[in-house]
Amino acid sequence: MASGRIAIIGAGPGGMAAALAAIRVGFDVTLYERAGEVKAAGNILNLWPPPQKVLKLIGVDTVDLGAPCQVFFRNAKGKNRAVVNLPDAVVREYGGGFIGLLRWGLYQRMLAALPPAVLKLGHELREMRDAGDAVQLAFANGATAEADVVIGADGLRSMVRAQLWGDQPIRHQRLHLVGGYLFLDEAPDGIGVISHNRTTQVSYTPIRHEGKSGYEWWVLEACDPDAPPPVDLHGFCRDRATQFPAKVQELIAATPPAHLQRWEIRDRPPLPQWSKGRVTLVGDAAHPTSPYAAYGAGMSIEDGYFLARELAAVDIADTAAVQGALQRYEDRRKPHTAQVTQGAYHTGRMFHHLPAPLRPIRDLVFDHTPFLQKMVGDDMPAHIVAQLAEIEDAEPYVPIHRRQEAAA
Repeated sequence: MASGRIAIIGAGPGGMAAALAAIRVGFDVTLYERAGEVKAAGNILNLWPPPQKVLKLIGVDTVDLGAPCQVFFRNAKGKNRAVVNLPDAVVREYGGGFIGLLRWGLYQRMLAALPPAVLKLGHELREMRDAGDAVQLAFANGATAEADVVIGADGLRSMVRAQLWGDQPIRHQRLHLVGGYLFLDEAPDGIGVISHNRTTQVSYTPIRHEGKSGYEWWVLEACDPDAPPPVDLHGFCRDRATQFPAKVQELIAATPPAHLQRWEIRDRPPLPQWSKGRVTLVGDAAHPTSPYAAYGAGMSIEDGYFLARELAAVDIADTAAVQGALQRYEDRRKPHTAQVTQGAYHTGRMFHHLPAPLRPIRDLVFDHTPFLQKMVGDDMPAHIVAQLAEIEDAEPYVPIHRRQEAAA
């Protein structure tokens, strides 16, 4: 088993996954979160099979985590343009493969897997100094710490990233999304639909959360980042859904206002280098991802797993060996994450920023050629599912506090 001290900044999915993966291989881990409590940064979420596999390996309970579904791309009138194809073996193993859930449901499962005392709340990073043989940290509350490796998992506005590479501009995609969810008495039909008209996406997938079934849905379109947000989110979504099938209109109408959330879509261009010295990045700190990929949280979970495996293979006291491990981690991850993040960025532009005269031509191609099927139905899921082969086949890890509870 590995030994050494790892400090992780940020307790989102990437930070928690990095902590759990590092604990699994024997590291002494501390997870620092600047807020006084862990909160989900968003309300709805989808996960592909690779992060589901990682979660199970690093000790997270994945039983009944989300609702499986098969996803169809359609136009606003309901015509199929593409179906997201996953291999039959993957669908069987993962109970449907692609799953819908609430983001807080994932956070709850990951928090439950963390051993006591690993998570330290109210610790906002102020300074970081790599002394060569260790990294020294100073927090806004006056606390200090030292670690052999520091992992920045602190999101789009990462302090760790800024200290490594300086301030870099955020890319405003000039898109915004309003998402909501609701629970129903009857079980969903296992179908998810991503549908577009000339300017707007209105979509839904089934969800499961704490044993309850329902649907998540979202409305996505271009916006002016400098304009004020819609005052009435419900009305905004109802108005835009009028051109779409009755089912999604009914889901939107039945959603409690408290279950709605809006966010602007922002990312950054791919970072050419993530690691420096004994410090590296995971998740949105390294590769912020548009929700068009439905894969931002999933890729951050995978990052933590692959990073822990590379670090476990070296002597963490050896600075050159640590630097080599960090470089191997990012060299493994960058081609995958860059393809997904850039693909999501360009897909958003294609659907929402194409000049008006070209939109009928685009839709003619989508409706009457296999272009969209190849791009989002076959190539994208094949690329994502290929990650499964890189993740080890092993028994699910049981965190030590869970073993102690079971033995008591």
